[in-house]
Amino acid sequence: MRLARTGPQLALVLSALVLSASPAAAAPDGDVRVNPRKAAPGTTVTVSTTACGKETYGKGESEAGGKFHLLPGDRAGVLVGQFKLPSDAVSGTDTVTLKCPPRIKQTVTYQISGQPVGAVEAGFGWAAGAGADGGGSGSPYALGALLLGGAAAGVLIRTRRRAVAARNAA
Repeated sequence: MRLARTGPQLALVLSALVLSASPAAAAPDGDVRVNPRKAAPGTTVTVSTTACGKETYGKGESEAGGKFHLLPGDRAGVLVGQFKLPSDAVSGTDTVTLKCPPRIKQTVTYQISGQPVGAVEAGFGWAAGAGADGGGSGSPYALGALLLGGAAAGVLIRTRRRAVAARNAA
């Protein structure tokens, strides 16, 4: 009976291990990083990779930003390239493709965010003038204290009524 339960459990665990190992085994050596991961139109995007191994050169292409070169960076084995997003780039995702000799190809996606147009609305009233320094009236604190006191009084009254009712019932 114990073997009847152990067999399917073992098969389930082994299948989970096999299925989770296949993406890790298929993943290529090295990685690609895009900075910033969420870029606004008009900004410079930096791409770095260790996927090219000991090669000292590579090429990259962004769907939105065009072609760029990968050259050795500050650290050994890291190639770095930059491109500028056009100011009319559309919000969404952009795919960057990197190619290094011999036949190494990596792709990575990042987010293009819309650029805000115009100024931020600041509001009216105290935010624009007299109370902006935080030294305004204490009415919010007084209202909070009043509500807290009312809640405490309600709990006290309910507790006393229950105590009186319990004494009368006994």
